[in-house]
Amino acid sequence: MIRIKIGRNPRFMSVEIDNLPGFHIRRLQQIAVAVFLEETQATGITPVQYAALYAVGREPGIDQRTLARTIGFDTSTIGSVIDRLESRGLMQRNAHPEDRRVRLLTLTSEGQHVLEEVEPGMLRAQERMLQPLAPEQREVFMDMLRTLVRGNNALSRAPSEPLDGRAARRAR
Repeated sequence: MIRIKIGRNPRFMSVEIDNLPGFHIRRLQQIAVAVFLEETQATGITPVQYAALYAVGREPGIDQRTLARTIGFDTSTIGSVIDRLESRGLMQRNAHPEDRRVRLLTLTSEGQHVLEEVEPGMLRAQERMLQPLAPEQREVFMDMLRTLVRGNNALSRAPSEPLDGRAARRAR
């Protein structure tokens, strides 16, 4: 391993921070959130709220735990996200007919409307994030991102489990 001194302080004898993938992944996450919020500011929806609305819109009646696994968030975080969406009248919790402890989620008509309203800005944000890449690099970059996420999913504090994956396992 090549050690590169950073600055003049000899205590910092590790690699240059600019060579660390984690540093750039964190920065890209910050940029992605900033661009998303800029493009969707009229709706007041955050990227996590969008993911929750999208997943519930795609699978009405999904329970909170499954939603958390689907979008890769821990159950306590997703609970507060749902609280905010519910207080805005965008989502509602309903008791499961067979298990009162389970809460099933559905979008309200206002939630569906906001989801549709946020989509154009969300898509503009995605385009802006990829703008620095040449068109032929974008698909390669997305494939690499998916490979890294799938390959490291189990290392997450909140591993995700896409809806399609559960459906495929249930069919076996």
